[in-house]
Amino acid sequence: MNLQAVLILGQDALTNGSIYVLLAIATVLVFATTRILFMPQGEFVVFGGLTLASLQSGVMPGTVWLLLLLACIATVTETIRQISTGGARNLPRALAVKVLPAFAIAYAAHICVPLHLGLGWQVLLTMLIVTPMGSLLYEVAFRPLADSSTLVLLIAAVAVHFILVGAALLFFGPEGFRTPAFSQAQWMLGGVSVSGQSLWTYAICLLLTGSLAWFFGRTMYGKALRAVAFNRHGAHLVGIDPCLVGSISMAMAAAIGALSGILIGSLTTLFFDSGFLIGLKGFVGAIFGGLASYPVAAAGSVLVGVMESYSSYWWSDYKDVIVFALIIPVLLWRSLSSIHLEDEELL
Repeated sequence: MNLQAVLILGQDALTNGSIYVLLAIATVLVFATTRILFMPQGEFVVFGGLTLASLQSGVMPGTVWLLLLLACIATVTETIRQISTGGARNLPRALAVKVLPAFAIAYAAHICVPLHLGLGWQVLLTMLIVTPMGSLLYEVAFRPLADSSTLVLLIAAVAVHFILVGAALLFFGPEGFRTPAFSQAQWMLGGVSVSGQSLWTYAICLLLTGSLAWFFGRTMYGKALRAVAFNRHGAHLVGIDPCLVGSISMAMAAAIGALSGILIGSLTTLFFDSGFLIGLKGFVGAIFGGLASYPVAAAGSVLVGVMESYSSYWWSDYKDVIVFALIIPVLLWRSLSSIHLEDEELL
């Protein structure tokens, strides 16, 4: 391996690592606030990329119908919950919050799709379609189980993963799609061609991680999320609604996933089932941070990108095995260095 190959693989590692950083942060965010190991995180990557591809083709994205379906199911579950708890007078406002935005977004998509808008507007519309799906998924699948054990929540997350994969196959078919790059520019640095899309990926990763640091450190909602992550029951006692926090964190995870799919859609072909491996590699990075530390999770994600890139040069058939094998020493170290509690004590 010569220096040029090292630099090319390093660029690929940094690009992939940036995506895994975003997914790892989303995974840590959801687990810290809801105790959910959010296995469907990768599906939002697929939804983001394939929704943008549909808009580019002038076709109504299937995710619009999924959004409306989730809104209708959330309406039914919210109606049952409000009636059973004696809060029927709050029902109209609660339903308006869940239903009207989804139908407004669907109507906007119906108007905008035939217009073949510019890439920036299509990206914005993609984010508007996919982001509310995270909140609605929480309302439909996880809110009724919010006080269950972590194992039950994991089982529910796996079930949601399979449902979303099936929905992606139904709405987008088995064919793969690519999306246009934000920039077609190319620069030569040290004999290595650096694409404008890679620079966009680095910049958005840095900007988003900085924005999240500001959000958690400076805003009221960010501090509420941190409070729930630190002590769920204590936060509830001081007036912070853990369910609202869970809904917000899931929407943020959906937005991060959709943005990641938009970024990598021009670098690799996305299929209906591509999200599992992509999301799992972000999960490996989150494991490095113990599903609690954002900086360590980010560093672990970069390491995942490096291992994947360089192992593909020597052992391309085993690159995924090598990446996922990174979990083993991390889990062993954390198991030996942490205090073990029974499930009853954790609850």
